[in-house]
Amino acid sequence: MIESDEQPTTAVGPDLTHIDAAGNARMVDVSEKTVSHRLAIAEGCVTMRPETLSLIMSGKAAKGDVLAVARVAGIMAAKRTGDLIPLCHPLGIESVAVELKPAGEDQLLITATVGVTGRTGVEMEALTAVAVAGLTVYDMCKAVDKEMEVGRIHLKEKIGGRSGHYRRAAKAT
Repeated sequence: MIESDEQPTTAVGPDLTHIDAAGNARMVDVSEKTVSHRLAIAEGCVTMRPETLSLIMSGKAAKGDVLAVARVAGIMAAKRTGDLIPLCHPLGIESVAVELKPAGEDQLLITATVGVTGRTGVEMEALTAVAVAGLTVYDMCKAVDKEMEVGRIHLKEKIGGRSGHYRRAAKAT
């Protein structure tokens, strides 16, 4: 128990805006932020057996068109991000695009692009779209490949807002 008049400090520092000076979770007040156009692009992938990717690309999976269903799931997830992530602002997003394409013989690359004109960014919406699209691919194909992996989900680029333009540096392979 703290027995002084000083506010407790946290080890997380001032950059974590969802934590107040006492270390409590909080929703950030964005009411004073400038309204601007904001865009975020996120990526991730589903790694699977080559036969599974071939099945998906052929459109002959038992549960139907995997790519179409995963695309719609990603779009729906972006729209509902504020309901899924506790401290995320609910946003009236203006555009969502989810693209799924093969990357090599055993990976499906998922890219989500989300746009809004508002006071806060759409990074979480883009990341959520990728994650849910990937999980949908897993759900639709788990009967033929239980060892699929959904991963490498990351923010690729964001435009707008106080912090400006961010582009993830290419990783050396």
